[in-house]
Amino acid sequence: MAKAKERVEIVWLVCEESGHRNYTVRRRRGLKLRFKKYNKFLKKHTWHVEKKK
Repeated sequence: MAKAKERVEIVWLVCEESGHRNYTVRRRRGLKLRFKKYNKFLKKHTWHVEKKK
């Protein structure tokens, strides 16, 4: 039998320092995401947290 499809959400990753929305990510429901990603406006790596689209 085929597996039931899981719901996938598209969320924005927002920089904690500047507030820019730099990345979009597809993820399953669960814990909130928090990544250290590159911010081209500040030209350095900063923490990014998820925000719903």
